[in-house]
Amino acid sequence: MNGNDDITTGQAAPETPQSGGQASRVLKDIFGFHAFRADQEEIVEAILSKQDCFVVMPTGGGKSLCYQLPAHIMDGTCMVISPLISLMKDQVDAAIATGLRASFLNSSLSASMKRDVQRELADGELDLIYVSPERFAMPDFIATLKQVKLSFVAIDEAHCISEWGHDFRPDYLNLSSIIREFPDVPVTAF
Repeated sequence: MNGNDDITTGQAAPETPQSGGQASRVLKDIFGFHAFRADQEEIVEAILSKQDCFVVMPTGGGKSLCYQLPAHIMDGTCMVISPLISLMKDQVDAAIATGLRASFLNSSLSASMKRDVQRELADGELDLIYVSPERFAMPDFIATLKQVKLSFVAIDEAHCISEWGHDFRPDYLNLSSIIREFPDVPVTAF
């Protein structure tokens, strides 16, 4: 498959003004890497082409780069659904270190900090917003998102969607509403 093929169908992906060498330049200039790891470039180009993606990578395989790099390039805010507060904080810290305007919205924030993040989100001041599936399930949060230009949605740790196991979180089932609520927004699951 060449770099312009859809990773799920093998069909030629549409060219976008953002694709081409820009991803490689951002990889080098912003992230400090000279080459993509296996499959990363293909995934990044698919996201930049506004394709839905389902991505399976090993732990440490560079999943976060696959959505943080497009968030550097694309117009709007990428919403990342993440299951753990500590993971959100680590990801936001890493994103900010690369120059992204990033934040999270979760129960670790005070009421005033939550209002500040919601204002930044509503004002289009964030490239990345990290939220839990429980936050996404809140009708008032969906109403806020409807006022935001979403570039794409990334579901991190998508294996948590499974109903198997003792720690299943029912709000993961609500993630299917992303497609209904935001039909023109590409969705990626990692």
